[in-house]
Amino acid sequence: MKPDGDSLEPLRKAARLCVLKFGGSVLTNLSAYAEAAAETYRHIRSGEKTIVIVSALHGETDGLYDEAEKVGAGCSPEARARLVRLGEFRSAALMGLALERIGVRAAVVDPHEIGLYAEGDPLDADLCGLDVNRLAEKVEQADAVIVPGFTASHAEAGAAVLGRGGTDLTAVVFAAKSGAQRVRLIKDVDGVYTDDPAKNPNAGRYDRLDYAAALKASNGLIQDKAIRAAEAEGVILEVAAMGAAEATRVLPGPAVIGAARGRRRQRVALLGCGSVGSGVLDHVRQRRDLFALNPVLVRHPEMRAGDRRASFTSQGAEALAGGPDLLVEMMGGADDPAALMADALEAGVHVVTANKAAVAKHFDKLHDAARRGGARFEYSAAVGGGAPMIETVRRLQPVGVSAVEGVMNGTANFILSRLGEGEAFEDALAEAQRLGFAEADPSADVDGHDAADKLSILIREAFGVALPPERIAKRSLSEITPDMCAAAAEEGKVYKQIARAWRVPGGAVDAEVAIEPVALSHPFAGARNEQNRALVTDSHGRVHAVYGKGAGRWPTAAAVFADMMDIQRASACDGGSVSASPVHTSAEPARPRLQRA
Repeated sequence: MKPDGDSLEPLRKAARLCVLKFGGSVLTNLSAYAEAAAETYRHIRSGEKTIVIVSALHGETDGLYDEAEKVGAGCSPEARARLVRLGEFRSAALMGLALERIGVRAAVVDPHEIGLYAEGDPLDADLCGLDVNRLAEKVEQADAVIVPGFTASHAEAGAAVLGRGGTDLTAVVFAAKSGAQRVRLIKDVDGVYTDDPAKNPNAGRYDRLDYAAALKASNGLIQDKAIRAAEAEGVILEVAAMGAAEATRVLPGPAVIGAARGRRRQRVALLGCGSVGSGVLDHVRQRRDLFALNPVLVRHPEMRAGDRRASFTSQGAEALAGGPDLLVEMMGGADDPAALMADALEAGVHVVTANKAAVAKHFDKLHDAARRGGARFEYSAAVGGGAPMIETVRRLQPVGVSAVEGVMNGTANFILSRLGEGEAFEDALAEAQRLGFAEADPSADVDGHDAADKLSILIREAFGVALPPERIAKRSLSEITPDMCAAAAEEGKVYKQIARAWRVPGGAVDAEVAIEPVALSHPFAGARNEQNRALVTDSHGRVHAVYGKGAGRWPTAAAVFADMMDIQRASACDGGSVSASPVHTSAEPARPRLQRA
């Protein structure tokens, strides 16, 4: 690829950058986009910006080639290229929709928008130009930039495609030009093997191999042009399966065949199947290769007669039968769910929850139980939903955090927006309740208790300090009037509920849930409805921004499932040895409990 003279500095200043490529072997149907979005979110919540390169749905490009032959046999390559590239454009749009649904800031771009050009045969072209500055603008504005692979603009023909497997080449070029130096190719196998594992069960999987060996061993798994381009540009290739911890890395050096790894299915007890729990259930069903699901605990299983996704029960003993490896608590409440989770953790059962009230109130009890039982306790969805706030402060722990503040409550966003439009508080609240943003008892949202619960958890994670929610100062939304909002608007400001905590001299932490006007240029000003935003200041004064949807079925379910996948990957890295201790259940169906054997 010829140099285009653009500076790489804008992208080097961005957060860590990862290039992901999803091929047709994994994009086999529409539901696969939810899995691909979950895989992308995994990288975003680890602090990486992502450039996502997508192929067409499985078989679609072949169908388009056939259509070109049937309708335009003998016609110009230029005309056929315009048709066969359409699958990638559709796939990029679908990927953008899947990411937006789970609350990721995503931008879908067409080749001409970022100056992506190719030259040569329009049906087998080579990439020759990419406007890195325009790409950097997109990366700055979004956490995931989605690009159709396999295609580019063409100076003479107008459009071109890059030959079979060309999406691999697109991904390599984007990694090289953006400075990412690494591209992860998501395939339907977990790496490059010494032989076809479908034919030879004893085939070994390479942990690493060099480019020349990859040309011989991949046997079409990776496009040859992409391997050569990666070698020329010094890009490391990773070949991995969806959701896998392991990968084959292609880079200079000797080949290494890895040890055989087993991936045992984890038995899951899902307790609660409301809006978010239902979303989690959908994710689990998509990964039956990784998870086996117990009967799902609900209050009224008779109302689930038409739901064929799982079996349902109101009996705790049935939901917890067989000694689950992983308990997913989606019931709500504080004390009873916390007691149940503590029992499970002490019994060695990993626990995932989105229950902010239980985590905030019983933080020490739950973590002590996890330590005693040697189990993992994950709750990233409890703060920010799909906005990775907990993950961000955890990632900054080696550096240290000096302050954290954020817009963390969608109901407050909605009501303040309506007050800004001149509505009375009572009318705005009634509309929030009608639309489902506020509960029948809205005090948790209106009086700041919900934000305080979340802030209390963030304070634990960021500063290691216990500050219970009841000790955090709060201001009620009911104190804000339409006149106050109008006066702020005249000054170019908008009211927001902001939860903040900061380190004070001596190591203590101060915190508050405030309601105050911010300038329209402030990052918090643009948060609408369920959108959450946070700014985390590290000990060097650098500010790290976090964006995402803080509530709703799909964003919260994505965060819960990401925690589940983290536990599954940790189990795979341990050779599948992580398992729960035997557990017993009480006969009390309303509040199932796990105890040590």
